Amino acid sequence: MPLSDISARIQAEEARVGRAPGSTRLIAVSKVQPIERVIAVLEEGHRLFGENKVQEAAGKWPELRERFPDVELHLIGPLQTNKARQAMQLFDAIETVDRPKLARTIARLKDELCTCPKLFVQINTGEEDQKAGVMPAEADAFIAECRALGLEVEGLMCIPPVEEEPSLHFALLKKIAERNGVPELSMGMSGDFEKAVAQGATYVRVGSAIFGERDYG
Repeated sequence: MPLSDISARIQAEEARVGRAPGSTRLIAVSKVQPIERVIAVLEEGHRLFGENKVQEAAGKWPELRERFPDVELHLIGPLQTNKARQAMQLFDAIETVDRPKLARTIARLKDELCTCPKLFVQINTGEEDQKAGVMPAEADAFIAECRALGLEVEGLMCIPPVEEEPSLHFALLKKIAERNGVPELSMGMSGDFEKAVAQGATYVRVGSAIFGERDYG
């Protein structure tokens, strides 16, 4: 589906629910995509991208940024503490802060590097064992812990369970954000981004609907 179609659907949903035009930004998820597809989207003028793995992003984006210096890059996959330094130097936002050890590492590196990307806390809204993220009941305490370390929590992120109604999870994430004074919400993917817009998403993460199906081979 062309990028312009996705953008038009986001704008239509913003208008339908009475949100300000442009209040939801589109993250084009470029993980495992052939470089020519990524360049095609860049050449259309899109500048906000998401990657799952530090290593893959490091092999792709420094060179692309020489050609397209105004790119904004979000890490939307799990982050190991031993990759935190590289991630902080490569990404403009890390959406998957999900445990105290990682928060402490980022706080230490922030002081060392004198810079820090935007930070989002990942909430495991479905309380799924196999999924990363802070449990909803522990979210307030973890956000407070991050702030006590001197980290600014700018957003929350979630990935709802596949078999459940996503709107319920988006509403839960919004509630946690509101009571903690967190302004940004990253939620919604290719199959449900309009529902996320309706619930107040400030970022939606869309990959295959823009680039086509990924080839993991």
